[in-house]
Amino acid sequence: MAGIADFLDSLIGGFDLICYSMAIGSLFWGLFVLRPWQYQDGYSAVLLQKTITLLYKGGFWLAAAQLFKIILKIWLMTAVLDRWPFPEFAETTQFIGGIVRTILTLFLAGYCYRYLRKNPFSKQHWITAALVALPMIISGAWLVHGAGRFENQFVLMTLTVIHQMAAAAWIGGIFQLVNLWLLRSSKQIPVKLWPLLLKRFSSFGIVSVAMILISGLPIALQYIDTWNGLIGTGYGNLLMVKITLMIIALGFAWLNKSAVSAFGFSGDNYALNNRVPYYIEAETFVLVTLLFTAASLASQPPAIDIPNLTASWQEVLNTFSPQIPRTNSPTHRDLIAGEAGRVAIVGQVPSLAATEWSNYNHNISGIFLTVMSFFAMLSYVKKPGFEQFKYWPLGFVALGIFLFFRSDAETWPLGPIGFWDSTFNNGEVLQHRIATLLVFVLGIMELSARVSKNPDSKLPFVFPLLAAFGGLMLLTHSHVGFQAKSAFLIQVGHTTMGIFSLILACGRWLELKLDKPGKDIAGFISVAALFQIGIILMFYREPLY
Repeated sequence: MAGIADFLDSLIGGFDLICYSMAIGSLFWGLFVLRPWQYQDGYSAVLLQKTITLLYKGGFWLAAAQLFKIILKIWLMTAVLDRWPFPEFAETTQFIGGIVRTILTLFLAGYCYRYLRKNPFSKQHWITAALVALPMIISGAWLVHGAGRFENQFVLMTLTVIHQMAAAAWIGGIFQLVNLWLLRSSKQIPVKLWPLLLKRFSSFGIVSVAMILISGLPIALQYIDTWNGLIGTGYGNLLMVKITLMIIALGFAWLNKSAVSAFGFSGDNYALNNRVPYYIEAETFVLVTLLFTAASLASQPPAIDIPNLTASWQEVLNTFSPQIPRTNSPTHRDLIAGEAGRVAIVGQVPSLAATEWSNYNHNISGIFLTVMSFFAMLSYVKKPGFEQFKYWPLGFVALGIFLFFRSDAETWPLGPIGFWDSTFNNGEVLQHRIATLLVFVLGIMELSARVSKNPDSKLPFVFPLLAAFGGLMLLTHSHVGFQAKSAFLIQVGHTTMGIFSLILACGRWLELKLDKPGKDIAGFISVAALFQIGIILMFYREPLY
């Protein structure tokens, strides 16, 4: 069961940040974007109630997530130490800070539910809610990397709190825009509010992003002191992933701002109503993934602390260098023979068979994906005969069957370790099993969606949602071990594929939502991202040290 606890710990951190963004972002949305006390005749009660509902529900969920994180840590320590971790754990900053934040979050959620919900136009209640939120926001300073530093501790804690608050303001505002569009689509609010609040949020979003950058840069410079630290450590790699995701999100934000500006100049609201909502949905995919990446980053040791375990930029580039794919596999007997030395706590011996087995699995998977994505790109050719390539998702089904037998050879059905035992006691195996199931289901669902002639079917939307979840899994995927450099060189391939998985998801989502020509462009970008994932897997090589 420790495997499940370890896996959930990496996911609950992302959920925690989502809830934090919902609560704090909704509070800022009300204070700085809606400002209901100034526009009592312009807003419907429905809009304010939905806004406040996201605020207090985000608070209650955040408190639950924070408490669950503490329970998970107790579970993990009990499993690892084989004894009850109290009273030692009760004296740690993590435990005390987590309990204090849980209580303060409940105060905020309770106040918003009890008072703000009943007085949505009251400036006094909005300001009081902000004052109640302030101690909860500050309490997060004792739950970040900076709290454990000996140098510049106060500055790092302060900057991290500002960084988190600015990110919550931006991302929580995006959640509110999704909510706003849903209300606009169902005609529960006046039509004029959509462009008005989009324009207001554009200015607010620019300030939020500026604060993210201003606070984030000195933090990064403190934790990463060399170029190799940025390129050759898990911390630096996930930071670059965060930056990449932020650039993608800002690209969608720029498209939204351009549409708002065009509406202001010409009054043409076509893009505002037929493109911007879907750009915001895709941006939400990106930002949710960014939050999970940020949670994974918080679990990594800062690059400055592991100078002797840092990979060089040459080693990182070598993991992506073109190589002949491995198409022959070592025997299962050779693999099992080397497992005892590979997983030993003391006197660990690398296993050539295990490395070659892993390389074979990745390379064959890459061939599957490269071939099927090539056919997928051909399906976008608008000429007779090319429509037959729409059956390309069958490749996912075949890949899922292949991975089921090959992903973890020391477990059932090939190895001696039972299916349930391996699944629930090894976080890495659990993630592999989930990923294998996703691949198989992905193929069945997408094939059915592409051959279906029902224009109202919701089945096509399963593919981008599962692809986004797959990307999230890759970005939170961890290879636990004592050799940080080799673990990182495996991780860097997974995180790169995670970014392309997200592009795949966003592209397919926009293909289903947009009109031409954006529809076809987004669809082609989607399968081109799948092709890139295939190339990475086809050249994959695992380090043998």
